Amino acid sequence: MASTKPLRTTSPESDVLVKDAVETQKPWNVIVWNDPVTPMTVVVVIFKRIFGYSNNKCTQLMLAVHHEGRALVWSGARDRAESYCVKLQVAGLQSTIEQDN
Repeated sequence: MASTKPLRTTSPESDVLVKDAVETQKPWNVIVWNDPVTPMTVVVVIFKRIFGYSNNKCTQLMLAVHHEGRALVWSGARDRAESYCVKLQVAGLQSTIEQDN
């Protein structure tokens, strides 16, 4: 995600305002954590409903959660990451967000 910020620079002739300086922000990651309660098939259905991913992708993510204890399921803007995290929690999955390194 990038935002444009005016940047003032000085030169011997005059002050110049550069309008195309770009500041990038690191994306926010939505992490789903393994739990011993939710059946794997239910996790696949939840991912499909919330993210609209293919059955294959949902299955791969579910297996990552199951075998590795967690999986990054989405990455992007903070407000959207927070929204996805809440939706996952309402559906019964343990999820958090963290800013990318």
